[in-house]
Amino acid sequence: MLSNIGIPGLILILVLALIIFGPKKLPEIGRAFGQTLREFKKSTRELTSDVMEEFEDDDKKKTVK
Repeated sequence: MLSNIGIPGLILILVLALIIFGPKKLPEIGRAFGQTLREFKKSTRELTSDVMEEFEDDDKKKTVK
């Protein structure tokens, strides 16, 4: 979906965001978005590692029996 936007579309989105939020608020919004994305990636990574550990524990239990 996002691969069809292209450079002109991104420029249009940036200009609209600049008009709507203003030049002072835009960096704050970007920073907040970056922090949210970072936390989401961290949570996803933790969840994935927890699930993988459970699978490994189940495999160990099956091989011990």
